[in-house]
Amino acid sequence: MPILTSALANLLIILLIGVVAGLFFNRYWLARIGGSSRSDLTSALVGIAGAFIGFHVSVIIGLLPSPLMHYLLAIVGAVLVLWLWRGK
Repeated sequence: MPILTSALANLLIILLIGVVAGLFFNRYWLARIGGSSRSDLTSALVGIAGAFIGFHVSVIIGLLPSPLMHYLLAIVGAVLVLWLWRGK
């Protein structure tokens, strides 16, 4: 069962990273540069997608076995996807 709990914990942390990054992006960063017509839900979903991409890229390239590196790359992935998604 430790693998199941570890996988569930990873899933929940990645979801949390994506939602926080998406909400921060929509409410603070886009508001600072001139407003946004996007909803919080859409930004959160795009942030989650970016967090999943970043996490799995870090697993594929085989970063340190510590989950901290995977979570840091999940944050980078979420921010990068949100930045590319902004469309400006």
